[in-house]
Amino acid sequence: MNTFRKYIFPGLYGLTTYLSIRLLLDTVTGMKFWERPFYLNGWEFSLSFLSGYLLLAIHHRLYRYFDEHWSNEDNYRKRMLKELAIVSLATLIFQNVTLMPWAALTDDGLQWYDVADINLIPLLYSLIYYGVSRTNYFLQAYVSNKVKLQEVMNDQLQAELKFLKSQLHPHFIFNALNTIYFQMDEDVSAAKKSVEQFSELLRYQLYDQQQTVSIRHEIQYLHSFINLQKVRASDKLVLNVQFDPELYDQEVYPLLLFPLVENAFKYVGGEYWINITATLDKNTIHFIVENAIPKITMTSRAGGIGLENLKRRLQLLYPGKHTFDISKTERTFKAALSIQPEPVAYQTVTTEEDEDQMRHHR
Repeated sequence: MNTFRKYIFPGLYGLTTYLSIRLLLDTVTGMKFWERPFYLNGWEFSLSFLSGYLLLAIHHRLYRYFDEHWSNEDNYRKRMLKELAIVSLATLIFQNVTLMPWAALTDDGLQWYDVADINLIPLLYSLIYYGVSRTNYFLQAYVSNKVKLQEVMNDQLQAELKFLKSQLHPHFIFNALNTIYFQMDEDVSAAKKSVEQFSELLRYQLYDQQQTVSIRHEIQYLHSFINLQKVRASDKLVLNVQFDPELYDQEVYPLLLFPLVENAFKYVGGEYWINITATLDKNTIHFIVENAIPKITMTSRAGGIGLENLKRRLQLLYPGKHTFDISKTERTFKAALSIQPEPVAYQTVTTEEDEDQMRHHR
């Protein structure tokens, strides 16, 4: 295709332009060009063939000039009008330099209709060629710019997600280490178990936030976190945890449920109870965390930056595919999250290790 466009098409372009002029002139004058001397037609064919290469070479030289000097032009309409004006002027000059003298020296000399045809017909073909060539160029440039813009936006979103993820760690790590520190004075074996749970939690938090995991891994993580928090919690805490057994292979982004559970343990008070439920209904995961709060916390900002970050992550990861509602009464705080999980593109294989972990966390 490139060979045809580069080496054959320009000659055909020149011949087509010449034949269009010739047929129109013969219609006006009644002349039949095939009855003219053979050598005269041969010269005109040859000249037209070469002129096609020269004119299109001028076109592409102008295109390169436009792209080098006007690539930063924001007003595409203004740029195209300037390009059209220059291409039209170049075409008219070229035709008047090459074809006009030849018309003056052949047949009945240079007539008014010769001037009109030699200027208008090549100009028409030239503008058509410009339109096809530059439309293709501008379309490719538009697509390329859209792709680059999307890449920049993706990079920005990934950077923002990494920043939001990084804010999960400090508060969580401080609380866990503080728990283990006080356990060391009371029960060393329990402290060792807490260290193991803590290492599991840290390992899970290393997941790429742009990669999905099965919901069972998220649930295992929550079980580990809850068990670690129960060590710190008062014996008065009434904890009710219910996870739907249908929640297993659904794909979700990691650490989306964690902030709700962490928030409940952080702000629980008053009657000192926490309810955590997760269910699956028509391919939608519903996760509800409700906890009692002290009456004096009504004026405080329960949730803080953790839930604000969660809202932003949900907007980035599940646009139009989630609902997140927070409600608060005088003595309770409730967060309800519903998300449509990512479709599973493979069949998950359950290993004995997975079964052991699930039994361990139940």
